[in-house]
Amino acid sequence: MKSIPNILSAGRLVLTLFMFVALALAAGGVPYFSERLTVDMQFSLERWAFWAFVIAAVTDFFDGWLARKLDAVTVWGAILDPIGDKVLVAGAVLGLMALGPQPMVVLPAGLILFREFTVSALREVGAGKGIKLPVTLLAKWKTTLQLISLGGELLLASWGAFDLPADPGLRDPVAMAIHGLFWLATLITLITGAQYWEQTRKALKD
Repeated sequence: MKSIPNILSAGRLVLTLFMFVALALAAGGVPYFSERLTVDMQFSLERWAFWAFVIAAVTDFFDGWLARKLDAVTVWGAILDPIGDKVLVAGAVLGLMALGPQPMVVLPAGLILFREFTVSALREVGAGKGIKLPVTLLAKWKTTLQLISLGGELLLASWGAFDLPADPGLRDPVAMAIHGLFWLATLITLITGAQYWEQTRKALKD
């Protein structure tokens, strides 16, 4: 039972890989194979990729919750969990970009990736000097908003694959809401990044 949280974290990595490859394949980014796809097959891959993302995002909540509930917090789990989060976000962003031009997504997506890699570097440097950067409540909300908004962006980019109404009167307001949520997630992402930067700077100064 105590191995379940680690299995979920590892499963998130596997699902993320599947999601990214499926989106890259649907977008025509896999030589030989993409050229042989029909439109229906491309749409099917987009749908599978979306649901793989949703399931992977759900495991992000349950692996940590179960680890605490089962008293199964391990070093391996502490390594897998944050890696799984960042790989899922990065994989979704890259897959989203592969699907085609996303003008409203490019800037916030780039800022999110910049923050995630910067904070990872800060944690690595800090760990070498005995500095710990605890996950804040705002950072947890950051991850939640990132995953929800990225799920929305993937759905929006795969609109036709789900056979959703093409009426601009419906799609445009939905797109505006999803883009707004993604920008909000980006803002909180940058705020938490600045907080970690400041914590590291003070710790190194002391």
